[in-house]
This record gives sequence, structure tokens and C-alpha cells, in this order.
Amino acid sequence: MVILEDIAVSGEDRQSQLAREHKERQARRAEQASKAKRNTFIGAGAAVVVVVGGVIAASTLMGGEKEPVAAQTPVPSESASTPAAPDLTPSAKPGAATCEYRKDTTGSPTKFVGYPPKKPNLKLKTMTITTNHGDIVIDLLTPATPCTVNSLAFLAKKNFYDGTKCHRLATPENSGLGLLQCGDPQAKADGKNPTDGQGSSGYVFNDENLGGLSYRRGTVALAQASDAANQNGSQFWISYSDETAQLDSGPAYTPFGTVSKGMEIIDKIVAGGWITNEADITGDGGSHAPKIPVLIKDVELS
Repeated sequence: MVILEDIAVSGEDRQSQLAREHKERQARRAEQASKAKRNTFIGAGAAVVVVVGGVIAASTLMGGEKEPVAAQTPVPSESASTPAAPDLTPSAKPGAATCEYRKDTTGSPTKFVGYPPKKPNLKLKTMTITTNHGDIVIDLLTPATPCTVNSLAFLAKKNFYDGTKCHRLATPENSGLGLLQCGDPQAKADGKNPTDGQGSSGYVFNDENLGGLSYRRGTVALAQASDAANQNGSQFWISYSDETAQLDSGPAYTPFGTVSKGMEIIDKIVAGGWITNEADITGDGGSHAPKIPVLIKDVELS
């Protein structure tokens, strides 16, 4: 009788253990899903592309399931107000900043025009992006992001961005965020090219100013894979929605300025909707192109 009772108790203990393990697995999956939703989006060189016999294969660094795409056309952000002025508290003394730029070894398609100088110009204040819809002017956080601004200024002087297209329109409906992404020199922005969002300048550099500015509407930041660090290149994005501020809890993208002119241009692009790219190799909507094409004619820093 004692033996039977022991066996019964042992069986109950085992059932309790299995129940606990099941609950723990459910909790872990919920936590991972929540994290994936927060991080699902801003990939620059997020996948390494290998071409074998004309077949393109890719392994993504993003991690996270593909978000469902809504059928309705997204509406522009409700807030049309000019974003608050950024904090320009210097983080680098004049003459003290030195920048390091390294070769991009991810295998992503590149347009290499050389490396920026190690000595940044800390006097640059604005970045003007001339598009087929008008000018977008950005007030730069040069003291807080000297190497980022230095890279942008170098690429602008090399006409790197001239003739490129903004390849991604992320919306709360298709990605959970609101941003227009540009800077891939190889992007076709047609909603068909599988490698849109993978192109780079051929070099990478470290993050700056993380947590120094909210990603809310009007903020401009560099793009890199969500689980990467210090892998910045030529791609950048403009936030048009306060939905993007959800990333403030775990800042991973260098914010280098705020839009002071031209947000109405972004709102017009958003109102036009997006093209779902079924061939998107990242699986995170990284190449859902805006239906209204955005062509960059020139970039100038002054």
C-alpha cells in the first residue's frame, strides 16, 4: 500500500513538473514574440546574399516572424506639428573627435566610393535632401554624432545618394512602425527586387547618441539590422509617426537629426500607400516600397 501511494505521489509530482515546464515555455515564446515585434524592421545589410547558378539565397539576421500586411491604405500621421528642437549638448570637443570606418564584410551589394576622413567637421548644421517632391531639411546633431555626420557629408560630396530611391515605407499596419527608409544605392524601389534594403556604402562604423533622442515623428536615424550593433552604413530613415517611439525602450539606431522642413512631403508619400514585396528576402517588410516613388536628386550638408 505504501508503494502504491508513493507511485501515485510520484505521478502527481511529474504532472506538476510538466505543467510548470509548459507554462515556462509559453512565457518564453510570448517574450520572444514581443521582442520580435519591437525589433521587426530597420534592416540595412540585414541578410547576406549568395548567388549560386542564378538563384538568390539569403540568411537573415533579423529574427522574428513576418508581420501580417493590412489590406487598407495607411493614413498619414495625425500630428503635423514640427518636432521639438533636438538637444545639441556637445559630446565631442572641437579637434578631439576621431572616427573609424571599417570594411563591410557582410557580402551585401555595395557602391564603394572610398572611406570618409578620420577627422570630422563639427561645424556642419543642416542636411538638405533634394527629392522629386521638394526639399527635406534636417537639423543635425553634429556634436553628438560627429562620425555619422562625417560619413553623410563624405557620401554627399561623392554624389553617392544622387539618383537613388527611397526603397521602404514602413507603416503601423505593415511593420508596427512609421518611417521612410532611403540610402540603398542598389535599390529599385519597385516592390519586386528581393535585395532592396541590402545595399551599403562598403564600410561600417560605430553607433552614436543611442538614447539621446526619441525616435518619434520627425527624427532621422541610421538603419542597421535590429540585432546588430556598430554596423552603420549609408542607409537612413525618417520617422513620420510617434509609433516609432516604441523603440525608445531599447535604442539601437543612431539618431542624428530632426526634420525642420519637408514633413508634408513624407505625409504625402505615406498617404499614397505601399507596394507589398512578396520577394522580400528578410521576411520583415524591409523592401515594401512606397507607391509614390521618392527619388533623391541631391544631398548637401552645410
